[in-house]
Amino acid sequence: MFAYEVQQYRSAELIRRADEARLAREVLRARRAARRRARQGVAEAESHTPRQRRPRFARAA
Repeated sequence: MFAYEVQQYRSAELIRRADEARLAREVLRARRAARRRARQGVAEAESHTPRQRRPRFARAA
């Protein structure tokens, strides 16, 4: 009987750890997606002009 209880406890603990790890991965994925969306919004807002900031080629002497 004791071995069965230990096995049940271990099984429940492994399930808990797996749930925590899954939740942590989901949180990281959500944070990355939010940062990606924020960067895209900033990039779109800054690129209001089609020309580049610096000339593409150096001036001829």
